[in-house]
Amino acid sequence: MGVGVVIVAAGAGRRMGAEGNKVLLTLAGKTVLSHSVELFAAMEEVAEIVIVTREVDRRPVEELVATAVRGKRTKVVLGGKERQESVFFGLKALSPQTAWVIIHDGARPHLTKPVVLAGLQAVQKHLAVGVAVPVKDTIKRVQDGIIIETPPREELWAMQTPQIFSYPLIHQAHEQAQAQGILATDDCALVEILGHPVHIVQGEYSNIKITTPEDLPKEEKFLIGFGYDVHRLVEARPLILAGVQIPHTLGLLGHSDADVVTHAIMDALLGAAGLGDIGELFPDTDPRYKGISSIILLEQVLSLLSEQRLRINNLDITIMAQKPKLSPWKGRMRSTLARVMDLEESLINIKATTAEGLGFVGREEGIAAQVVVSLRATE
Repeated sequence: MGVGVVIVAAGAGRRMGAEGNKVLLTLAGKTVLSHSVELFAAMEEVAEIVIVTREVDRRPVEELVATAVRGKRTKVVLGGKERQESVFFGLKALSPQTAWVIIHDGARPHLTKPVVLAGLQAVQKHLAVGVAVPVKDTIKRVQDGIIIETPPREELWAMQTPQIFSYPLIHQAHEQAQAQGILATDDCALVEILGHPVHIVQGEYSNIKITTPEDLPKEEKFLIGFGYDVHRLVEARPLILAGVQIPHTLGLLGHSDADVVTHAIMDALLGAAGLGDIGELFPDTDPRYKGISSIILLEQVLSLLSEQRLRINNLDITIMAQKPKLSPWKGRMRSTLARVMDLEESLINIKATTAEGLGFVGREEGIAAQVVVSLRATE
């Protein structure tokens, strides 16, 4: 098929406000540029990749290519003062046997393979293809702060990359632009100036160009917490687990309602957040907590997490009880916790086990619970 790719990565990224090239910033554990390079490197349709960059970025880009690309011809070439000039340098660096050219901005890391394949299929017929999405907002033409026109929204598309062409066609378009001093904002415009129609393939709204700091997702910090609690089984007390009262001849002894599961959840949450433990927050010497529902205490802990801008990812709960049999109650426990914690039930896992007659659990002297929780911190 003779497909070559030109990835443009020679911008200074002034609007990003970052030191260095924005395509070398980290996104999801690797550079912004790596996402596009790895996508094209994995496509069997692509024979060659040329990356156009700045002199100051040449070494890190070459190191990136050496790591990400195997079994394809690759080149790293220097760009020009304008994007258009950089693309032309990339075109001239492609092998002579190149029949089709994919031109892509290195600052668009969210491109997907189906979009590329749709473009490659369309270019066989149309010779010039641009990826775009319909605009969602009403667009106005404005002069001197006054609206002068409202173009029909159904006619407006926001252009993206890749833009895909027959090599002879796009090379001719760039040669003419250079000879006539024409400067355009994208490669499709140069082909339009030649008088050749450009076909549109619908892209994806997620394929944004990283231009300002707001375009990069905030880094998330993940926290892990472990909680453990145990309470003695006694007569004349209700058995409450995860906010659910379970019929049994014995109940758990404690200052509050002695909900051992909810206590372990609270300790896991507080531990992950670095906020101490339930003994510090709700001491059993405080009469305010005498007989209180542990679900109420859990709600207070959740408020503390909210103040710290922490959200729960998931919980894994293990309940150790010889009796009663807890399997029939796990669904209700899960739904109760999901409602209180504002989580999907699928994010709360509950396991129940016996102690095979061993230890204080096996002798039916008490019930224990342990919980592992994952939190995420966002700005």
